[in-house]
Amino acid sequence: MPDPAAVNSMFGRIANRYDIANHLLSGGIDIWWRYRLVRAVKKQKPETIIDLATGSGDVAFALSRALPHTTEITGMDFCQPMLDQAEKKKQTHPAYGKISFQLGDAMAIPLQDNSIDSVTISFGLRNIANRHQALSEMHRILNKAGGMLFVLEFSQPFRWFRPFYFFYLKYILPRMAAICTGDKSAYDYLSGSIEEFPSRNAISTEIQAAGFAKTRSIPLMLGAVALHTAQA
Repeated sequence: MPDPAAVNSMFGRIANRYDIANHLLSGGIDIWWRYRLVRAVKKQKPETIIDLATGSGDVAFALSRALPHTTEITGMDFCQPMLDQAEKKKQTHPAYGKISFQLGDAMAIPLQDNSIDSVTISFGLRNIANRHQALSEMHRILNKAGGMLFVLEFSQPFRWFRPFYFFYLKYILPRMAAICTGDKSAYDYLSGSIEEFPSRNAISTEIQAAGFAKTRSIPLMLGAVALHTAQA
């Protein structure tokens, strides 16, 4: 499991170049992944949302543009430099004013039981030291009358695609990231964490073990990414 202190330090080092690196290294397809997540959340019509591991806030911002102004959106992350970047971006669009950003850990979410309609987490579950504890916390804070979890995360690609995908992760992505961010080691960690992460079916099982029902897993990008949904 990832070491929280090391993960925090890593994201702190790359915070000011994080968005540029994401767009470059994904070829811009990260925008489509967020769209798929936001579209799923929008169907639920939540009144309160927390976006865990919010990072620089891109998912929270996308949600705020798509959902009614009355929707309460909180972005939470345990890395302050990433939240600093989110706060800077918050000033660039009128709709972003309704978002609040808060320092917090997904393994000990500082919210009351049954208090949130939707929990989202995008590419952050992989970096949590204890996934079961975090998923149990997400289940605890969700409204049991229809509360929904939305997890967007890397996964294991379709078998024929794996050699090409893992070659990119291991040999190309870290070198491109070194040019973009000046921190190759951070993206060596990224590629390793993706390669070792469980399949989408295994993650669905972990979500169920935390108390969720009606789990669903949608493969994206030839299975390299998955959108998981589940009901509290």
